Amino acid sequence: MADKAIKWGFIGCGEVTEKKSGPAFNLVPGSSVVAVMSRNLERARSYAERHYIPRYYTDAQELLNDPEVNAVYIATPPSSHATYAIMAMKSGKPVYVEKPLAATYEECLRVNRVSRETGVPCFVAYYRRYLPYFQKVKEIVEGGTIGKVVGVQIRFAVPPRDLDYNRKQLPWRVQRDIAGGGYFYDLAPHQLDLLQQLFGPILRVSGFCSNRAGLYETEDTVSASFQFPDGLPGSGTWCFCAHDSARTDRIQIIGDQGQILFSVFTYDPIELITESGREELVIQNPPHVQLPLIQQVVEHLQEKRICQMDSVSATSVNWVMDKILGKL
Repeated sequence: MADKAIKWGFIGCGEVTEKKSGPAFNLVPGSSVVAVMSRNLERARSYAERHYIPRYYTDAQELLNDPEVNAVYIATPPSSHATYAIMAMKSGKPVYVEKPLAATYEECLRVNRVSRETGVPCFVAYYRRYLPYFQKVKEIVEGGTIGKVVGVQIRFAVPPRDLDYNRKQLPWRVQRDIAGGGYFYDLAPHQLDLLQQLFGPILRVSGFCSNRAGLYETEDTVSASFQFPDGLPGSGTWCFCAHDSARTDRIQIIGDQGQILFSVFTYDPIELITESGREELVIQNPPHVQLPLIQQVVEHLQEKRICQMDSVSATSVNWVMDKILGKL
């Protein structure tokens, strides 16, 4: 696809596509959105009209059959990621899929197998890797500012959302058959991917999960311990039913000469603490946060660079989560 215009078709047009990702596809040179699909006709039409997309569909196969579409963005819940990704790759169309890659580790392996057999690439939206905020964290760690890293801790706690109390219409993110798990399966992937980018794939992991509030059937409290290739130990706690006073979004990287503390979702100032004192670093991200990664994907398809955020790279995240939740 060298020097070829990349014309995207969206399968799914939910909240994530409104600002985080959708507009970014039209901001990269040589890239544009030409079609969108939703099973809900009114949603597809509305999205297409609001975003000036020429065609809309209610059937994914019709979108894949569109001769103008030569790349596909999948923005549906995880339970359909593997199916749509495989359909697109078998149609010869590269895929960019929302995280996590799939609802289970086994489904990730299926996606990788089809990508390998067809030679069609599949990329995954772990976009935080490429944001200036996290690039700064990476720079500090790799630059040796805090010395040798000796420990890593994830701490995350939030109160229940209003919809969590509605048993008749619970959010899809807490329905295991749609999301793969509860909020842990939706949010922890970004944290785990960032740490694996910094320290390599997690090789050993164990965890405990529980449902403490009883608002839905999936886990609402999780704890885990894990280890990276060089023996570096890490741990994490996640709570989705905490009191507001316990609200926390923090990763702590401890070195033998200092530490870094940063958030993953709120982008609080990065705290760098060394013998020289405490410093706060305010790093701005682009308004459409997936833009840096989408640019990498487009330029990969145009044979201008190599984007390493592919389905193989993303699969280890699902393996870690499934081990923590006892799915493996």
